[in-house]
Amino acid sequence: MAAVELETKQAQAIADIVGHTGSAHTGPLGRLQDVYAAFQERREALGLANPGTVENIANEVQRGVFLNNLSFSGLRAELTKAFSAAPLFQVSHALSMGSAVQAPYAYTALYGSPKVFLQANLDNDLTFGGRFNYRWTPALVSKSSVQLSSQGNMVSLENDYTGSDFSASLKAINPSLLDGGITGMVMASYLQAVTPKLSLGIDAFWNRPAMAYPPELNVSYAARYKAADWMACGQIIPDRGVLEASYWRRLSEKVETGINCNLAFAGIGPGGPMAGLQKEGSVTIGAKYDFRAASFRAQIDNQGKVACLLEKMIAPPIRVTFSGEIDHKANAAKLGLAVAIDAADEAVMESQEQAGASAGSIPF
Repeated sequence: MAAVELETKQAQAIADIVGHTGSAHTGPLGRLQDVYAAFQERREALGLANPGTVENIANEVQRGVFLNNLSFSGLRAELTKAFSAAPLFQVSHALSMGSAVQAPYAYTALYGSPKVFLQANLDNDLTFGGRFNYRWTPALVSKSSVQLSSQGNMVSLENDYTGSDFSASLKAINPSLLDGGITGMVMASYLQAVTPKLSLGIDAFWNRPAMAYPPELNVSYAARYKAADWMACGQIIPDRGVLEASYWRRLSEKVETGINCNLAFAGIGPGGPMAGLQKEGSVTIGAKYDFRAASFRAQIDNQGKVACLLEKMIAPPIRVTFSGEIDHKANAAKLGLAVAIDAADEAVMESQEQAGASAGSIPF
């Protein structure tokens, strides 16, 4: 009986020690854990979603409606051959004529999986461009890109962290320590969801092209409000006196509209000219209409430039794109016509349809 009582007392003493050390209410560290746990509970109770990134704060307008990265001139043909869908592996040949931007010929190879993304591009001028992205965790992705050409080289390193209700990014372009100090460009941004519809963010841009020049730092502040069928956002750079605002609205299931306003008041910030206040501004209005097998975009700005883009799916593997632009102020016009053919075996096409839901997990 005495042995049993001794064992019971020892077990009770061990339990007391474990309970004392494991309690979150003892010591400074325990109190901090308690505060953090309570903060996380209230944070999760708000039901906040990830707001995106500061770089893509106006994604619905700039990429969803406008023609910023889609407009082109001349004739273009592209042939893409997909060899696999999971993982994604494809190559493409692009031919261009009558364009001052596109190379006459370019070859591209692409590989993508849930963890790795690789892309390489080489044109007839021996200009090489490559990208390598790696997903460390579901939230952390590292991105790198390189461009080698006769005009100059560029290297970009980036780390993106996507939280449940925030996004953070750190990016460096052509960083170097060879000149006796840090040179290049460094950008850091953070966007936090405050309410289910409102997000606030900050973006910092540091630039020093060479040690002979003093470093320059610009900080911008961003806000975004996203409702069910409309979005409004804005960014301001006090040091440069720059204000940019965008508004997007979905009129129906097939029609979207957007407007972007950019105002620059040179002379307000510390780096402004000594001549006094100078005002510059631009306003762009655009719309997008989705047909059953086509998409039409059009936009106009205050400089008298009108542009449109029509994408038509002739058949599942063939897509035709028409681009047109008229600049009334410069009395110039541009026309472009492109044909794209996506070739794949039947087995690959079936696997693409099955893996369509997981395609978004590739760290592009």
